[in-house]
Amino acid sequence: MSDPRELRIGIIGCDTSHAIEFTARLNDAGHSGHVAGARVVAAHPTVSPDMPWSQTRAAGFVEELQTRHGVEMVGSIEALLERCDAVLLCSLDGRAHPEQVAPVLRAGLPVFLDKPVAGSLAEAERIYELAAETGTPLFSSSALRWYPGIQALVETDAGVVQGAVSYGPAPIEPTHPDLFFYGIHPTEALFTVLGNGCQSVQRTTTPHLSVVTGLWKDEKVGTLHALHRWPAEYKVIKFGDAAVVEQQDVGDYTPLLKRIVAFFGSGVAPVSPAETLEIYAFMAAADESKRRGGARVELNEVRGEHWWT
Repeated sequence: MSDPRELRIGIIGCDTSHAIEFTARLNDAGHSGHVAGARVVAAHPTVSPDMPWSQTRAAGFVEELQTRHGVEMVGSIEALLERCDAVLLCSLDGRAHPEQVAPVLRAGLPVFLDKPVAGSLAEAERIYELAAETGTPLFSSSALRWYPGIQALVETDAGVVQGAVSYGPAPIEPTHPDLFFYGIHPTEALFTVLGNGCQSVQRTTTPHLSVVTGLWKDEKVGTLHALHRWPAEYKVIKFGDAAVVEQQDVGDYTPLLKRIVAFFGSGVAPVSPAETLEIYAFMAAADESKRRGGARVELNEVRGEHWWT
């Protein structure tokens, strides 16, 4: 029997392993990374027919959610909203997120929007605009932001921070901008260390690797090495005027999920819309630089008319 004090969580989209990882930690008290205070009670499965990543895994994930974790499958988002207090939007396809998240925001239920926020920067901006218009709490983040190794790197004193290098997997998914689908993880790790303030990017692209160099307003330089393969390793290196510090440890989904549950309770997102949208502007500008043969692109060139400062 569920604890009446637990938040009832609904999931939209069961075609990503994140749906399994989140549910296992919430619903299984014996899990080594168990997070108390919420329980996944229902899910609305979705599949994107032009994405093999979605097609080939969805049925297995749905079965696991039902048989191992007791999650009820429902036929519509509207039916899901009747059963829950908050939503994990986990569908793999960012292109579907604007349509999927809109009824959640209009219903006023807090929502964690899994990566990628959308299939384009413009759609990501519109999602955050709707969240602001409806006054609905919205939060999106890569799990890497909260890895103990990344947080320790942020806290380690290297003097005045002058730059950072982040590398990780970024396999190309043809339906999405190059970095949105998986490159979001090393990109968000880079921003976790350097913070906001990127003004321009330049990209060098090969079939195997893209290198995106960002110039920050305070003359910090952030470099992303996007490895176009899966799997690949993750790491961030921070450069200060007193020391060079490397990430030592990795992590899992537990620290992120703790912040999601806290967010559902408080309605206060631990990452601002401005920072999340700057990360997506960085990735969109990197694609524009690729189209221009590696030319420098200002982030303001790709942003929409409305911007959070």
